[in-house]
Amino acid sequence: MAAAVARGCGGLWRRARQCGAGGPAPHGQRAVASSATGGAVSAGKSGLAPWVPVVGLEIHAQISSNSKLFSGSQVQFAAPPNSLVSFFDASLPGTLPVLNRRCVEAAVMTGLALNCSINKKSLFDRKHYFYADLPAGYQITQQRVPIAVNGSLSYSLCTGNKMSQMVTKTVRIKQIQLEQDSGKSLHDDTRSQTLVDLNRAGVGLMEVVMEPDMCCGEEAAAAVRELQLILQTLGSSQAVMADYEIQRQIEELENGGTILNETRAFDSKLGCTVPMRDKEGKQDYRFMPEPNLPPLIVYDAKSLPANMNHQQVVNIDWIHERLPDLPSVKREKLVEQYGILPEHSFTLLNEEGLTEFYENVVKQTQMKPKKVIGWILNDLLSYLKQHSLTVKESPVSSFLLADLLNLLEKKDISSTAAKQVLAELWKGEGKTPLEIVKEKKLELIQDQKELEQICQAVIDGQENEVMAIKAGNQKVLNKLIGLVQRETQGRSNPVLVKQLLEKKLSE
Repeated sequence: MAAAVARGCGGLWRRARQCGAGGPAPHGQRAVASSATGGAVSAGKSGLAPWVPVVGLEIHAQISSNSKLFSGSQVQFAAPPNSLVSFFDASLPGTLPVLNRRCVEAAVMTGLALNCSINKKSLFDRKHYFYADLPAGYQITQQRVPIAVNGSLSYSLCTGNKMSQMVTKTVRIKQIQLEQDSGKSLHDDTRSQTLVDLNRAGVGLMEVVMEPDMCCGEEAAAAVRELQLILQTLGSSQAVMADYEIQRQIEELENGGTILNETRAFDSKLGCTVPMRDKEGKQDYRFMPEPNLPPLIVYDAKSLPANMNHQQVVNIDWIHERLPDLPSVKREKLVEQYGILPEHSFTLLNEEGLTEFYENVVKQTQMKPKKVIGWILNDLLSYLKQHSLTVKESPVSSFLLADLLNLLEKKDISSTAAKQVLAELWKGEGKTPLEIVKEKKLELIQDQKELEQICQAVIDGQENEVMAIKAGNQKVLNKLIGLVQRETQGRSNPVLVKQLLEKKLSE
């Protein structure tokens, strides 16, 4: 199971000027955050303008690969401790790294998607630090010449109370580098001991380093979410990630404290970050070239030698040609194809599986896509969030929802009745929409004479409203329509009811 951690969020601070104060920090499933190198200006509650975070992120995304970065050990989530450890992972003397081609291709693919320049020659380095879960005493990374540099990531976020008030911003990508993960330390406080699981040691990571171009938690969250969607679209990482830390640092500064240069871990149970270790500087890491790995060479169509075996090299152009549509392109296509609002396309993509669900409903129903989107976002999504379910876990399939919307579109039921049917479908009892309609007697009244009698009875009982309508206040007509709907228990067509009421009131 691939995951990602975010480091370096909100470490450099300044007083607000034109930017405005930073909002609440985003949250999610899993993250590690460490303060960036910049420090902070003096704090205090002296009436000065609010603090504004300057945010740069380092995202460590686990590469989706069957084996580790430099060994053939399998990558598997929740495997028994120390069951997936090769001699190299355990740093036994005499073992050597063998580079995983899949990891290189994933890094190149990610670099291209983030508008980076791909270095045809990149280098590996050793980054030293001493922890029990790092048996070699160093991590193999790319500090001097990484595989990709100088990219950019565009992301959009809501700037007002309305979802339609969206702006697009860009954060610079400094570099993307390959590196290996460390193991995992498990602290047993009861026995006062620490256990080490090396299953994760050597798993391939991509470190995506963003410049400090963001100035609030919302921007950081939007950028991370867009990166997450890109990685998932590419298949280069499952990208389960989160971001939390800004509010803690604001409180620390306001109370007169300082922001330490440290690595912090996100505790999902406590809902906050906790310190892990001091953040070393470059001099502490004692970087040195990795002596057991040659330079990493990748090619394009022009530089690929004629006699080279294509199966043994990484071709940038070949990867570029096979890039899937990125989230930004998918959103544009959704807006163009279905006529939905741009903000609706963001919601469809942000919820995993929701785009496919929506398109399946559109294919199976006679209702126009613009109307379908309302049922998807306002009704189905509300149910899912209310019960903390994913789209895949929905008890209402796209087929059932399409069947229900077809009944509504054919005017067999009213929209009020349709919502009742959806509530019944949500129970997952295996009934079809039509079966529920018949069982609950929710069909629209087809007898126009019966409707006329009900409309007349409502008119006779609302003298003041009738006088107001005849005096020119047409808004009051909606009240009469609602009363007819109540009398018919939602089994009347509002359009037809309006026509009948208007006809009778004009007589």
